Amino acid sequence: MDISTARLIVTGGASGLGEATARYLAGAGAQVALFDRDADKGQAVADEIGGGFVKVDVTSEESVAEGVALASARMGGITGVVNCAGIVTGAKTVGSRGPFPLADFQRTIDINLVGAFNVARLAAAEMARNDPNADGERGVIVNTASIAAYDGQKGQAAYASSKAGVAGLSLPVARDLASLGIRCMAIAPGLFLTPMLESLGQEMMDSLAADVVFPRRLGDPQEFARTVRFIIEMAYLNGETIRLDGGLRLP
Repeated sequence: MDISTARLIVTGGASGLGEATARYLAGAGAQVALFDRDADKGQAVADEIGGGFVKVDVTSEESVAEGVALASARMGGITGVVNCAGIVTGAKTVGSRGPFPLADFQRTIDINLVGAFNVARLAAAEMARNDPNADGERGVIVNTASIAAYDGQKGQAAYASSKAGVAGLSLPVARDLASLGIRCMAIAPGLFLTPMLESLGQEMMDSLAADVVFPRRLGDPQEFARTVRFIIEMAYLNGETIRLDGGLRLP
């Protein structure tokens, strides 16, 4: 798929990896529509990159359906979606305050896993309307998993299982959508320099970076965005989850 003619939705586009991806793809010539719950920041980013913004709750069928319709109308269709919306919830299964609150576990699954699938399925229905390109391709889905899906640490039961679910979507969704010419991939990032990690302080960030095999640093969100572009442009990538982590294995 030619990035310069792509019409893309980026969820979680108001901050972090989503914002970096939206900015990078727009700079490469793609039309971009941002979905996020933060209307002020989302609109500001959209204005800066010449894109569109829709306030969307990814866990709501009605909200996502409305967002997809608005984005499609604005861009003249949709050829791809990049799911970056997500949260981190840290708590031990049984800790000093008792069992992990079930509501917190469910919320993490709802946003990270159910939300990604909700956007993917409704965007795919819209992408199925496209005329196929020379490869027969009508669209592409890129989800965001995490290396925690494979190396989940203490206190990551909710986050790790939600991201394992995202990784597990890649192959069955790719198979489901093959007849429509729509691919499904995922990226499993390691430790990236996002506002969430920056809030931990320089000492903690240096400590985390020391565990990366090479290069021994935190990932640059631009590297995530470049991987998204590579997936979009490389039609033979399908049904897989790519680790992007500098060789890091969480202890």
